Amino acid sequence: MAGVLTDKTALITGSARGIGAVTARRLAAEGAAVVVADVIEQQGEETADALRASGARAVFVRLDVTDEASWNQAVERSLQDFNRLDILVNNAGITRDGLIMRMKSTDWDLVLKVNLTGTFLGIKAVSRTMMKQRSGVIVNVASVVGLMGNAGQANYVASKAGVVGLTKTAARELGARGVRVVAVAPGYIQTEMTDQLPEEVKEAYLRQVALGRAGTPEDVAEVIAFLVSPQAGYISGQTIQVDGGLYM
Repeated sequence: MAGVLTDKTALITGSARGIGAVTARRLAAEGAAVVVADVIEQQGEETADALRASGARAVFVRLDVTDEASWNQAVERSLQDFNRLDILVNNAGITRDGLIMRMKSTDWDLVLKVNLTGTFLGIKAVSRTMMKQRSGVIVNVASVVGLMGNAGQANYVASKAGVVGLTKTAARELGARGVRVVAVAPGYIQTEMTDQLPEEVKEAYLRQVALGRAGTPEDVAEVIAFLVSPQAGYISGQTIQVDGGLYM
């Protein structure tokens, strides 16, 4: 496949399904080799198989984003199979919602560990390779609630606000070696995660969206595809909202 990402390799976490899988297909359509990375093995293998069936170069790697050794193995596999690593999309994330007064400390710890520490470990794992190449793009998937707050999601909001700050710091640290770090902040996107929300919660979100509809994984994937492309070569340290006007 020819495109603006031909000869590039992208590692995408949480890409067995949802936004991650759609992003994997979108980047593959631009010519990138894709490392599908997830703890969900069967769906991850199926996603990689589908990419290969479409003519893309793709492999599946089991990756636990909370484990540094697992990260190092994933990066090594990427380099072994494709000889380089140009793009990291830190997409993996979880929720464990609840009001602060009722939230279990274990649910707080787990969400921060996956969403924030997992992103930190990903940046750390790829930074040496990208700095040596003097090129690379890291896209961290934050959330609009990390900017606006949201009742009942203290752990998730804190983790995503942390991702925004981490993005700014990493952009400053890696920029001198030609590595860009950016974030996207999706709003209300139709995914398996949001499908589990009560109908009244979904309706409340939609009432706040200026465009009057939920977003799709494709909406987010298109922005990520732009951010990792040469056309976005002077964008770093920024968080781009993909929320239909939910938060302005």
